[in-house]
Amino acid sequence: MSSGGAFGGNRGLRPVPPEKGVFPLDHMHLCDLDKKEYLNCLKTAGNKSEICRGFSKKYLQCRMEKNLMAKQDLAELGFKEGNAESAVGKTTERIGDQEQ
Repeated sequence: MSSGGAFGGNRGLRPVPPEKGVFPLDHMHLCDLDKKEYLNCLKTAGNKSEICRGFSKKYLQCRMEKNLMAKQDLAELGFKEGNAESAVGKTTERIGDQEQ
């Protein structure tokens, strides 16, 4: 017999909140373009996130600007100054090269 509640839920265990807290979903689609660019990059790059870091940074910046997440120094999120912007250009070139 399985342990847990209806539909596989664990009864009696307390849920653990996310490390960074709760952030609102983008119901108004304010950052959809940035999100789609990032997801397209991941798809094209075979889910290798390091190739798409520039798009990831751009998406997070959009979320912070639109108050969809707390403003935080990008260095704390693993981005170094100067290298992410060049990564966006390199990634765009790679995606364009693969489609031709």
